Amino acid sequence: MSGRFVEVPHRMLPGATLVALLETFVTRQGYDTTDTGAGMAAWVAELEAQLERGELLIAHDLQTESTEVMTLAQWRAFGRDLADDEEA
Repeated sequence: MSGRFVEVPHRMLPGATLVALLETFVTRQGYDTTDTGAGMAAWVAELEAQLERGELLIAHDLQTESTEVMTLAQWRAFGRDLADDEEA
């Protein structure tokens, strides 16, 4: 599985693409977007902050050609470490 996943720096993505990825993450995780007045926008803002803090990352799967938002735990579950990309 080595080399299958590549971290994508979130700052390199166009704004609309990043928002779409984050909205998909919110939906898949089952977050309640009705509990605040801001709804989805509030969750997207929170996830953007988590990306900035390095708590989340964006990974592209070269095998399936899909891009996902992942937690660090999910990234590591695939047998990767953030340092792996820096060695390449």
